[in-house]
Amino acid sequence: MIPLGRVMQEILLNVESKEIRYAHLKNGLLHDLIIERKKTRQIAGNIYRGRVTNILHNIQSAFIDINEGENGFIHISDILENTQKFQERFSMDFEIDFDVPEELDQAPKEEDINQILRVDQPVLVQVVKEPIGTKGARLTSNISLAGRFLVLLPNTPHRGVSRKIDDPKARERLKKLIRAFEMPVDMGIICRTASIDASTEILIEEANDLLKFWQEIVAKFHKAHIPTCLYEESDLFKRTILTAVDKKMHRVLIDDYKTYQYCKKIHEKYSEEHPLRLEYYRDKAPMFERFNVEREIDKALKRKIWLPSGGYLFFDRTEAMHTIDVNSGRSKQQRSTKDVEEALVHINLEAAEEIARQLRLRNIGGLIICDFIDMRFRRNQRRVLDRLKESMREDDAKCTILAMSEFGLVEMTRQRHRESLDQTLLTACPYCSGQGEIKTHETVAIEIERAIKKVILTQEQYGLELITHPRLDHYLRLEDTDFLFNLSDQLHAHLKFKTNDQLHLNDFEFYSSIDGHKIDV
Repeated sequence: MIPLGRVMQEILLNVESKEIRYAHLKNGLLHDLIIERKKTRQIAGNIYRGRVTNILHNIQSAFIDINEGENGFIHISDILENTQKFQERFSMDFEIDFDVPEELDQAPKEEDINQILRVDQPVLVQVVKEPIGTKGARLTSNISLAGRFLVLLPNTPHRGVSRKIDDPKARERLKKLIRAFEMPVDMGIICRTASIDASTEILIEEANDLLKFWQEIVAKFHKAHIPTCLYEESDLFKRTILTAVDKKMHRVLIDDYKTYQYCKKIHEKYSEEHPLRLEYYRDKAPMFERFNVEREIDKALKRKIWLPSGGYLFFDRTEAMHTIDVNSGRSKQQRSTKDVEEALVHINLEAAEEIARQLRLRNIGGLIICDFIDMRFRRNQRRVLDRLKESMREDDAKCTILAMSEFGLVEMTRQRHRESLDQTLLTACPYCSGQGEIKTHETVAIEIERAIKKVILTQEQYGLELITHPRLDHYLRLEDTDFLFNLSDQLHAHLKFKTNDQLHLNDFEFYSSIDGHKIDV
């Protein structure tokens, strides 16, 4: 039983051959979404032995080969110590309030990148921002090893406690504890927010583990002779279990049995901390369809989002920024002149909550301009701005929101962690010379995989003809034909491929090879 007034929180993990999808639900509504493709795994947090390939003197930067496709990029400010950058990287505010040796606390002097790096030099670097599009990963030489409760700073002497821990007694306990850690004077450590509930023994154990990880990384660096990955961050499954335990969620539902077993092993270590329900999803109906997640993903790919009041949002993207326009639409709340202002405020308040949710789901980063409906009174503008700030507090990405202008515009920035949802799922449309977008062949292939399972398991169709556009058929024959044949065989069905050049590139159809009738998916 869930206590009255407590929010029901659960995570759904959908595992396919090429893709893993993470959906965080609050009271049944999609709250956050992560989509990882196996070809483009996340590398933020990974540590590499890199090689300097080019130095750009005019912008004091360098390109570094880390053997991950495009070369990574590092600026001189990511080489010299910068406390503000640490605060941004961890998406948290922490105070540095411990004495460090005077010689280690000097402000970095202005230096030339040529004095620090040279071409072909081996370097130890960490990815702080995922590669996006044609841009390589953003790198830093200020390494940090993030554990569940602590962050080890191997070459930075600061020790601190997260400002998000506001209990004075807890802060003092953690300060005393990390002061007492026996560590080299040039190393630092930070207590993360989750450390408030951790015992002294657990924190000491994790600090020792992080130190061992660092020693192993240094040893691997000296042994390696080419650009290579020395340390990988936790995979999505482990991050899911830790998130569910730390945030006291009710359950994690997984639709792949091997992944379910793997997650059970991970959870064994933390089972005494929180009675998390780990469940294997057994129903024939696709899990994301049953919980309306597919519908929410489709909405998050559209330009227009309707609000409960009848208003709507328009999402647009330019080269420089994202814009969100709030419109009153077909709202019926404006029944009289007296009610107009309050009706508009109501739409804007709804919009503020939905904007915060859509920014998470779409994973929009960078500069964002929100154009709210004009309101006459300043107090109402403050109400809307406060609602927006309150809703954005649930976002793990670091956000900065400015005051509302006289024109009803709100400027904000949101930290860019990884590719946005449309960058992951969509590509430029060949029908309109790149002015619009359609789904990639890989995205459609994954949808076909789900559709085959659905048609066989829920409609009990065992003789299938798959009709696709010739260009999509060509892609499938190069990439997925054998897999789809094997999938059908495992489900005791027979699959044939046919083409129709009248179909849209993103469309596909199923027909019964037994009676020739079209099968609705």
